[in-house]
Amino acid sequence: MRLVGGTEVRALVTGGTGFIGSAIVRELLHAGYDVRVLVRHGSDTRNLDGLDIERVTGDITAPASLRRAMRGCTHVFHAAALYSFWVTVPGLIERVNVDGTRNVLQAGLEAGIERVVYTSSVAALAVPSRGEPVDESTPVDPSAIIGAYKKSKYAAQQVALEYAAKGLPV
Repeated sequence: MRLVGGTEVRALVTGGTGFIGSAIVRELLHAGYDVRVLVRHGSDTRNLDGLDIERVTGDITAPASLRRAMRGCTHVFHAAALYSFWVTVPGLIERVNVDGTRNVLQAGLEAGIERVVYTSSVAALAVPSRGEPVDESTPVDPSAIIGAYKKSKYAAQQVALEYAAKGLPV
């Protein structure tokens, strides 16, 4: 395990094969972290080629794989999510984005992870009524959220807040 500021750190990254996740992986490596990436079976891993990382096969919808992947980690960066215009399986976006986030956070709580960084989305923010700027503190009317992805990211963000209230540093 590598030292950052005199402390040993190992990070697990979910969604590390994607655009944002692979950027997180690179930044963590640059900062001196040992990096482990959770990779779904059959994922395109070209964004990780040439990087000094540990790849572990797993899925955020499979809690046992998360528990295995988090062993020995100090931090989790959760960037995995499903975004698609044409999801043909009812409930799949919610299962991945909401239940998957719950699985990651529960596994992190059980593993004693020091900090979890959850990657949300602008889709989870309030819709401005008159075009005014919004941020994380702007109240959201859940009934105004349109679309499965946006609803799932808002719901997943609420799950993250629930786990923060339970004492997990999210």
